[in-house]
Amino acid sequence: MPAVPELLTPTAIPAHKLVLRTLKRGDFKAVKEIMDKVYSNMEGAWAQDEYNNLLKKFPEGQICIEDNGQVVAAALAIIVEYSKFGDKHTYAKITGNGKFDTHDANGDTLYGVDVFVDPEYRSLRLGRRLYDARKELCENLNLRAMVAGGRIPGYAAYANEMTPAKYVEMVRNKELTDPILTFQLANDFYVRKLIRGYLPYDSESKAYATLLEWINVYYDEETDKLIGNQKSNVRIGIVQWQMRATQNLEDFFQQMEFFVDTVSGYKADCVLFPEFFNAPMMALTNEESPSVAIRSMSAYTEPIKTKMMELAVSYNINVIAGSMPLYEDGKLYNVSYLCRRDGTVDEQYKLHVTPDEASYWGMRGGDKLKCFDTDFGKIGILICYDAEFPELARMLSDEGMKILFVPFWTDTKNAYQRVRLCAQARAIENECYVAITGSVGNLPRVENMDIQYSQSAVFSPSDFAFPHDAIVAEATPNTEMTLIADLDLDLLKDLNTSGAVRNLRDRRRDLYSVSWVGKNERADELLEMGAERAPKTSRRKTTAE
Repeated sequence: MPAVPELLTPTAIPAHKLVLRTLKRGDFKAVKEIMDKVYSNMEGAWAQDEYNNLLKKFPEGQICIEDNGQVVAAALAIIVEYSKFGDKHTYAKITGNGKFDTHDANGDTLYGVDVFVDPEYRSLRLGRRLYDARKELCENLNLRAMVAGGRIPGYAAYANEMTPAKYVEMVRNKELTDPILTFQLANDFYVRKLIRGYLPYDSESKAYATLLEWINVYYDEETDKLIGNQKSNVRIGIVQWQMRATQNLEDFFQQMEFFVDTVSGYKADCVLFPEFFNAPMMALTNEESPSVAIRSMSAYTEPIKTKMMELAVSYNINVIAGSMPLYEDGKLYNVSYLCRRDGTVDEQYKLHVTPDEASYWGMRGGDKLKCFDTDFGKIGILICYDAEFPELARMLSDEGMKILFVPFWTDTKNAYQRVRLCAQARAIENECYVAITGSVGNLPRVENMDIQYSQSAVFSPSDFAFPHDAIVAEATPNTEMTLIADLDLDLLKDLNTSGAVRNLRDRRRDLYSVSWVGKNERADELLEMGAERAPKTSRRKTTAE
């Protein structure tokens, strides 16, 4: 195993564990520290009795994000009968001068009292998560709208050049950027009007504020929980990845971040990359032997995984990092990493290696199958060839898997067809959605992985509630692109109880079953078989499938 170059040492970033929850009285110290930082040029943090009073009045509306047990961001709110205050209210009036006796549990509007993020965490876009949680709260409390008075701290620099109304118009038209207003507009708020004297001591905004409103389009549709509901509609993103030469690791990171940024911009819950999407790094190893080259490439796996973890948190999206080679304890594996947006990471080893993977690279299969919990439901990951073994998806389905992700790499259309047709079968057999994606293009300097064939797609079960051809979406073949698809998980529940056929319920469990028996020696058998027929020349085509 070649030594790992120093330049590949992952950037030291803290391991995040983000949790969205309601605030408690014991959180005041952490909240005060953040408010003192954020409002150092105003009046600093609230007094503890104000904080306690708000929690007493409306505990469900005080939301925070903690990282490894430490509060790093918060959003505070009350419910009001908006008609009692109207559009010309001030902050002091609508909050009852900090007593919050204006809170009305029977009101019709969620009023945003404050949102603040520890300055050290602003790059992680936690404000977006807090606003999303508020929207969920507003919907589940069946409130008409969410309203807030928004500061415009950037106005001070332009106060001598334009009116506040002109400033707001230019920010709205993206001619100018305001630290707060730009962010709020990006979170689906619109400006109802300007308020003068909203916060008299706000010198940066010249005491002006925008009156912002977000309309709850689900008004009158009540649900039980306030935040943290299990999603019934999931949006997934898929990257059909163009294989291209890369100059260095940073160049590769830019390409990764571009796609994570692009897909997260559509507010997707997750993004899927292909199998061996990091193959361009093999060209940087300058190794002639494919088996040595792929082991050298495995040195890049850890820093790429670390970067994916960082992107998942920063862009608030779960990332399924395709798969990458992992060399550990003298054995070579193919591993997919699930980088959750809460900062945690998990992995699924490829279980079935193809004969060519074993003989050409000396790759081995893993021995564990996992059904993963995510914030949008239970999912499974089967890497390429694994999707051609129906037992695996069946066991995942028995554990509650609703979406199966299949990153693949194939060089020819017939190899691709095996993955595609088996993926469609898995969707029907297990009453689940299946998303597949591969890479396209070519890598002339990478032996054994020089050409690619892919048509990424999302498949559904085949019944009346689903697309007539059981294809939710599919990409243009052999073209770099992203695919965005919305999946209705409630349809799967309906299928299980009232479908034209009900594959899961109608199994003859009295006759047969599928069970996990543990590790076997199949990988060693493949290696031995491969050694006997390994080519004497270095040039040979294979498929990772």
